[in-house]
Amino acid sequence: MDLIKKINQIRKEKNAIILAHYYQIPEIQDIADFIGDSLALAQKAAKTDAKLIVFAGVHFMAETAKILNPNIKVLLPDLNAGCSLADSCPPTDFKKFKQKHPNHLVISYINCTADIKTMSDIICTSGNAVQIVNSLPKNQKIIFAPDKNLGGYINKISGRNMVLWDGTCEVHDILSTEAIIKLKIEHPDAKLVAHPECKGQVLELADFIGSTNAMLNFTKTDHTLKYIVATESGILHQMRKDSPNKEFIIVPTDKTCVCNDCPYMKLNTLEKLYLCLKNEDPEIKLSEETIKKAQIPIIKMLEISKKLNIIK
Repeated sequence: MDLIKKINQIRKEKNAIILAHYYQIPEIQDIADFIGDSLALAQKAAKTDAKLIVFAGVHFMAETAKILNPNIKVLLPDLNAGCSLADSCPPTDFKKFKQKHPNHLVISYINCTADIKTMSDIICTSGNAVQIVNSLPKNQKIIFAPDKNLGGYINKISGRNMVLWDGTCEVHDILSTEAIIKLKIEHPDAKLVAHPECKGQVLELADFIGSTNAMLNFTKTDHTLKYIVATESGILHQMRKDSPNKEFIIVPTDKTCVCNDCPYMKLNTLEKLYLCLKNEDPEIKLSEETIKKAQIPIIKMLEISKKLNIIK
């Protein structure tokens, strides 16, 4: 409680905003000014008038906030909070990949580094990816990076044949059909909700597929009372808060625990959040050139989302 009191005092004094992803620990979600998925957080970061942004998430998210707010100091409680998906797409290798596919428009999932964003034409999130792809001419050649599972899902839904970069998120890609089928047998009255970063075989079993925010909204409005959840464990906190009368079962990564935690997301703690605010460090720093180049595809995404009424 002392930490929470101190955090509240400092953020008020410094006019700081705390943005948190749904995969953060419950204590951070509860203290955040705004909680959301990648799309909602990007939108919020683009509109903030705060003098200091503390991003309780992972590195690429804080980078996105900095790209959208180059004149505002952006902090990340733990600089080691990276992303396996972003790491799966090294800039040098991706540059060579692009050269092998000339005349292709590059759509990159927001879960990528600032360097990859500078090589992209449009950024997307799991919440707007299908709509953005469908907004383009059918004959448009597209490279989709870095998540091959999300890209494969979009190809199936849209009827496209996008060239996919071979990257995955370790939190979603590890989920097995065997574990899910076992849970479905044990809980025949439950619906399976899954994130499109999961493997195609997993998505085939799902009753609902959507972004983190879409899954949350579905479980809030759907009449089923039990759900099997194929994504990171952090989302269960909001699901249980929004629907206390419902039961949520996370798809486990192995037989040793009933969990599926992102090791990077869980690096952030209340203590680190407090020290981050107090010392205004660690700070996200990007070159002016990187910011200018990376802004273009992100702003393009926000413009398309607004046009398609995806932005609230």
